[in-house]
Amino acid sequence: MSDPRLTRRALIAGAGTAALAAPVLGQKLGQFIDLGLPGGPSLRPLEPQFPGKGEMIVQRIRPPLLETPMEVFRQGIITPNDRFFVRWNWAMPTEVSAAKHRVAIGGAVKAPVSLTLDDIASAGETVEITAINQCAGNGRGLSEPRVTGTQWGNGAMGCAKWTGVRLKDVLAKAGLAEGAKRVRFAGLDVPMTTGAPQFIKSIPLDIAMRDDVLIAWGMNGEPLPLLHGFPLRIVVPGWFSTYWVKMLSTIEVLSSEDESHYVAETYRWPTGPVKPGDKDFATIPITAMPPRAFITSHADGAAVALGQPLVLEGIAFGGDAGLARVDLVGAGDGGGWEIPCTLGPDEGPYAFRRWSLTIPQVSDNLTQIGVRAINVNGVAQPAELVWNPSGYARGVIERISLRAQ
Repeated sequence: MSDPRLTRRALIAGAGTAALAAPVLGQKLGQFIDLGLPGGPSLRPLEPQFPGKGEMIVQRIRPPLLETPMEVFRQGIITPNDRFFVRWNWAMPTEVSAAKHRVAIGGAVKAPVSLTLDDIASAGETVEITAINQCAGNGRGLSEPRVTGTQWGNGAMGCAKWTGVRLKDVLAKAGLAEGAKRVRFAGLDVPMTTGAPQFIKSIPLDIAMRDDVLIAWGMNGEPLPLLHGFPLRIVVPGWFSTYWVKMLSTIEVLSSEDESHYVAETYRWPTGPVKPGDKDFATIPITAMPPRAFITSHADGAAVALGQPLVLEGIAFGGDAGLARVDLVGAGDGGGWEIPCTLGPDEGPYAFRRWSLTIPQVSDNLTQIGVRAINVNGVAQPAELVWNPSGYARGVIERISLRAQ
C-alpha cells in the first residue's frame, strides 16, 4: 500500500496542473456491451476511450457518465482508478491548477477563510479510509416499470482507498458559529444551460463532524484523477456519491435547512410505498446506502458442469454499516432456501468484501439464485424491488440462472 504521506507530498509539491485531453476512438470501432436492461435499449458503447481510463461503458460523453464493467469486480475489492465509474452532473473543467486552487469557507463561521491545498492538507492528521462510492441511481436501468434518468446497470459504483484530512479539522480553520446546522459544498463544475441550478449539496452538521468524513486528495495511493475531482473532493463513507462533491471550491456552513435545488427538489425519494402514476407524495433526501451483494464469478445464463463441484464468488457490502453475513438464496413457492457464504478479509465497514461458497455437486440447473447481504444493524436486502419513480437506492437481491450441462 502506498504511504499516504507520499500522496500528500505529491499533491502539495508536484501535482501541478491536471488537464484532460479529449476522448478518442480506438481501433475497436463498434464495440458494445449488453447490460440486460428490461425496460428499454440495452446496448451501450465501450467507446470513445477517455484519457486515464481503460475500457468503460459509455453512458454519456458530455458531461461524462462512464460505467464500470461488472467483470472488474471479479478482480478484487479495490476498484482501479482507470476502471472506476465516472458521474458528472454538469460540465467539468478540463484543466485545474493545484497551485492556484483555493477553497473558500464562509457562512455561519467565526472567520471566513480562503485556503490553499497546503492549508487544507496541514489542517489535521492524514487519514486513509477504504469506502465505496456509489451513484444513487446505480442499477436504475433494471427497474420495472422503467424510470427516468441515466439507465445504469450495476456498475455505477467502486471501492477505493481515499486519502485526505478530516472535514471537521478544516472547518476548525474558520470556526463554527453558534446555530450552525448543515455544511454545503460546491465544486468547479458549471451548468451547461442558462438558468440551470449549480450543483451544490449539503450534509447535516453531525455527519460533517464524523471522524471518517474527509476532504480527500488521494485515490488508491495517487493524486485524484481529474475525472474523479482533482485536486480535492468530499468523501462521506456510507452515503451515496451525490454528496461526494468533486473539485471542491466552496464550503458554506448553514444555520438553516438547505433549500437549494439538489437537496430540496431532487435526489429525493418517497417516504413510503408508491406505485407508478402516483403524484404529490411526500419525499425525503436520498442519503445512506443499503446493503448489496453480487455474484461476480458467473454471468446470468452461464453453463456449469453437471455432477461437478461449483465455486461461486462475489462481492458484498453493508451500505452505511459493516457487513454481517451473506447468504446464497434460491427462489421457490415455499420461500426458497438459503446457504451461508464464507466472507473474505474485512477492509473496514464501508468497503467491498469478498464472499465465496462451494456447492459440492451440481445436480440440476440453478434457477434464479442470488445473494443477500445483511449488515451489522440487521438490515437485509429485500427479495422484491421497492420501486420508486427515480430508481434510487436499489437494494433488491440480484438474481441469475445457471445451466447445468
